[in-house]
Amino acid sequence: MRKPELAAAIADKADLSKDQANRALNAILDEITQALSRKDTVTLVGFGTFLQRHRGARTGKNPQTGEPVQIKASNTVSFKPGKGLKDSVN
Repeated sequence: MRKPELAAAIADKADLSKDQANRALNAILDEITQALSRKDTVTLVGFGTFLQRHRGARTGKNPQTGEPVQIKASNTVSFKPGKGLKDSVN
């Protein structure tokens, strides 16, 4: 499911116009993004938790040549699914 399809589903279930649902979805995604950029975690009970994780510098391998390559440290986003989401998938 892509973003426009998700906005249409929200519009249908919440009795909103597609434009209103799209704006609501964008607002939610913007808030999650801003919270993660502030190193806050976002917990949606029953769905899951978004958090920022730090990945340290490490040595990788170039798959074509096999030579070692230095990979810089970086921050990444992690998602830990909640119990409700896990149960609905299984």
